[in-house]
Amino acid sequence: MRAVPILAVSSLMFLLMASAQAAPIDCELRFSMSGWSVFYKHSTGSGTVTCDNGQTMKVKISAKGGGLTFGKSRIDDGIGKFTEVYAIEDIIGGYATAEAHAGANKSASARVVTKGPISLALSGKGRGWDVGVAFGNFIISRP
Repeated sequence: MRAVPILAVSSLMFLLMASAQAAPIDCELRFSMSGWSVFYKHSTGSGTVTCDNGQTMKVKISAKGGGLTFGKSRIDDGIGKFTEVYAIEDIIGGYATAEAHAGANKSASARVVTKGPISLALSGKGRGWDVGVAFGNFIISRP
């Protein structure tokens, strides 16, 4: 008779732990980056990821790719919103990106990059000039 309550309690604990781990967390990236492009686009920068569960992580970011693109640009005070993140470590890695861009002097930018089920919507205001179409990677790594 004692086995039933112990089995019931352990089953309930397993279900509670599984449901607590199954909920995604809200994470946000604050960043700055700058770069150039002449057929090959390359930008680098840094930022901080903050999640609603209290975790934070300093990160290094880079964007690399090719296409028909020319220019030089800088983004300050950029912001990114992640979806489908279950642990802050999930954000590390390479994200696929495709973009069309044009800007002169002061400009605004927005794009969505993906890594499996994780999406990152990026936006920011910047300076510089650029025009073209590029495909490549947006990479988030530890400094």
